[in-house]
Amino acid sequence: MILAAGRGERLRPLTDTVPKPLLVAGLQPLIGWHLQRLRNAGFSEIVVNTAHLGGRIEAALGKGEHYGVRITYSREGPTAEHALETAGGIKTALPLLAAGDEPFLVVNGDVFCDYPFARANTIAAQLGDAAAWLVLVSNPAQHAGGDFGLQDGCLTSAAPRFTFSGIGVYRASFFADVPPHTKAKMRPLLDAAIASNEVRGEFFTGRWEDVGTPERLAALNDSLALPHNAD
Repeated sequence: MILAAGRGERLRPLTDTVPKPLLVAGLQPLIGWHLQRLRNAGFSEIVVNTAHLGGRIEAALGKGEHYGVRITYSREGPTAEHALETAGGIKTALPLLAAGDEPFLVVNGDVFCDYPFARANTIAAQLGDAAAWLVLVSNPAQHAGGDFGLQDGCLTSAAPRFTFSGIGVYRASFFADVPPHTKAKMRPLLDAAIASNEVRGEFFTGRWEDVGTPERLAALNDSLALPHNAD
């Protein structure tokens, strides 16, 4: 699942007329990089949730033919006010994502990374009794305090803290207490599960960028224009 329903407040005024996932970097929309890399990693069925300017996302991506995948849309509503937050959006999309309690991969639509998405299959096999597995990265300047600690493969609330990349593998049961079609944030679920030692994780040292402002989008675009960087 690619999370694509948000308003992109920090990216205004760009996102007043263009949905955040369709902002272009390196001659391709941000979501296009994800679709390309997910396809190359062996994923063929992808769910995209929409709200703000969702019709434009569907018009641009269609059913995914251009990227060699099949896209199904989880439509939360026609405007940003209808967006269900991360946990609410995932819970609402569950009928499209998983059979029973099978693990599934979720990726934020507003990050750029070279994380090896094929690794999600290995993670799914290693989840055991864990409900979720998060990928952590070094803290960027705009988020110096980080989000979670990592000790012996388990997420903790202790320092030092690293930043959640927006890439995670989850079981459907992780969202059992979230009503579908209602707004629900992810952080309270994660904090409760971490306190119960139910969240595993790993630290990723590859390329990862939070494309959260016009300046960071411009910097990413410039870097992708350099030779050998648009992989």
